[in-house]
Formats: sequence, C-alpha cells, structure tokens
Amino acid sequence: ELFEKKNYELRIAGGAVRDLLSGVTPQDIDFATTATPTEMKEMFTGAGVRLINNKGEKHGTITARLHEQNFEITTLRIDVVTDGRHAEVEFTTDWHKDAERRDLTVNSMFLGLDGTLYDFFNGYEDLKNKKIRFVGKAADRIQEDYLRILRYFRFYGRIAEKPGDHEPNTLQAIKENAKGLAGISGERIWVELKKILLGNHVNHLVQLMYELDIAQYIGLPLDGNLEEFAKVAKNIQNLSPKPMTVLTSLFKGKDDVTNLDLRLKISKEEKNLGLFLVKHRQELTKAPGPEPLRPYQDFLMDSREANTNSKIFELLKYQGEEQLLKEMQEWTVPSFPVSGHDLRKMGVSSGKEIGTALQQLRDEWKKSGYHMDKEELLSCLKKL
Repeated sequence: ELFEKKNYELRIAGGAVRDLLSGVTPQDIDFATTATPTEMKEMFTGAGVRLINNKGEKHGTITARLHEQNFEITTLRIDVVTDGRHAEVEFTTDWHKDAERRDLTVNSMFLGLDGTLYDFFNGYEDLKNKKIRFVGKAADRIQEDYLRILRYFRFYGRIAEKPGDHEPNTLQAIKENAKGLAGISGERIWVELKKILLGNHVNHLVQLMYELDIAQYIGLPLDGNLEEFAKVAKNIQNLSPKPMTVLTSLFKGKDDVTNLDLRLKISKEEKNLGLFLVKHRQELTKAPGPEPLRPYQDFLMDSREANTNSKIFELLKYQGEEQLLKEMQEWTVPSFPVSGHDLRKMGVSSGKEIGTALQQLRDEWKKSGYHMDKEELLSCLKKL
C-alpha cells in the first residue's frame, strides 16, 4: 500500500519467485522496486516503519521490519563495472535491464503482487523443463562474478532431473573461466560447495568439477579419489550426512583436510570431522558375528573427546551402514557401575591401587559388552 500510494512499482524478485513456481515455500522473500533507497527511506520513516541498519544501501537494498519480520527491498539496478567479485551499480526503472544482470534464467523472474509473472528470459519454461541456463551469454555472466560457476552447479543439483543435461557451450564457458574462482574468498566458495554436496547429482557434479579444471581453485586435492567419492555418494543417499562427510571421501590423507581448511577457512568442527574420518574410515568397521556395533561402542567408551558419538554417526553414514546407524543412535552410553568409593569400602586404600583396580574392572566390564553390574564386578575383583 505504501508503494502504491507513491506510485512506485514493487514486485517479488529472484529466488522466491522460483520457489513459488516450484510449489516450495520460499525461505526469504526479496522485493525489487523502482523506488531509490532515498525515496524508500523517506517513505518508510514517514509511515513509522522501522528500518534495519545494514550495509546493503550502496547496492540499493533497504531492509524494513514489519510484524516481526525483515523485508529486503532492492532498487532495480544495472551493473556498471564488475571485477569478477563485486559490482558497482547504478539505479534504473527498467525491469528488463535488472533481470539481465541476474545469474540464471530461473532466478531472473519477477512476480507482481497481483500474480502477474514478468519473465524476460524464459525462466518459467526452463523451470518447468528443469533446465539450468545462464541469462544471456554464459561467459559474460560468469565474468561478472566467478562464484556463479558454483551457483550453476548448486541449482543444477536442486532442479535438474538427471545428470549430464548441460548445454555444451555452458560447460565450455565454465572451463575457460574456472581460473577466476582463484580470486573468490574461501568463505563464499564454502557456502556454495556445502549446498552442492547435499544436493542431487553430487557425484556427477564433483566429477565435472575435475573435468572442467575447477577443483584445484576451490581447495580440492588435484588427485582426488573419485572412485571412493562415487561409492560414498551412493552410501549416503537418504542418510542426511554433513557436507564434510561427503567431501572427505575425495581425500587420501590428512594433508588434504589441512589444504581445504587453508583455502576455505572451514570451521574447527568441520576440520575435526574430516580428520576423524580420514583416520578411522578404514579400520573402524563393523565386527563380524552377532555384535557388529561393538567396535564403534568400544571406541566411543574409550574416547576422551567431546562429541565423538556424532563423529561415529557420520562415519556410519560414510560407510553406508544405515541399520547400524539407527541402532547406534538408539544406544545409550552405559555408565561404569563401580567407583573408587566402592573399592575403599572393600579395603583397597592406596590411590594407586584403586586406579589399577578400576582399570582392570573397566576392562572386564568392556569384555562383557558393558553388561556386568556392580555386584558381579566386585566379586570379580576378589578373584583378581
């Protein structure tokens, strides 16, 4: 109503339109308008609408807070100068020109609040046909921001029906511009890469990253283990792994984790998970016989580190052990029934002896599959 009263046009833009047309509830709704940031500020302040101070203003974005919700509204704009990372913009009232500088056709549509779809580049057609294409010439779009190479992969994994359905000239443009990713910050790359790792067609897309020479510029090992990756990509289907669990299958050793961290500045938790998987994926496996979970349970009981159980869950996903994962998630860590106090009551007095005795009993308890209770263990002590 505010925009209408002042005769400014206001439409929903980009990703939210794509989601609505796909029958998905959008996470955030971004708006585009013909009003400039200054005009919006005057209008909102005049109407007593709270503005959230954010740094988007020079790019034309104002954030208004209404009914406990933030709304981002951006003035239509044209990119004047781009350096492959940032753009200098100038404002416009031409919707076509604004759509032209967006990355992919499926992200370049606008939706009027009356339900009219404004679609200058056949985005709706592409969405229905599950095609991912750049707006205009792929090379031009990529050179405006090299991160768009990874965005192409991410949306391919989200929307495309089957692997391998790319336009040859798009792949060519990606290959010719892959080097540009070297200048993009690790943090921005990691955000996109994590989404690719959790999307569809992940095996196809990562193989493609190697074929198109992208891998080396985004922190992946030059000689990534693509066979292992293909195997793990199959294992983790429907198990909701963490991105790092999927990615670690490319790595041959801990140096690969360190190099990834240097390039992408991953979190400490992600780094530790990668190192854990590289170290234990070979030897920490299910036991033959009636107690397949025992090795994982023993490992957990012996571990002195925090959140070992969540790392073990990720290892089971990596190994594709769906049933064992369920059982392990339901297993509660038993607590050791004997304390130093119990031993003192039995006449063991020196601290050193108590320590030794407790350790021996712990070993017996472990051998019993953690089933022995206090009585059994203490009678065991008499024998020992």
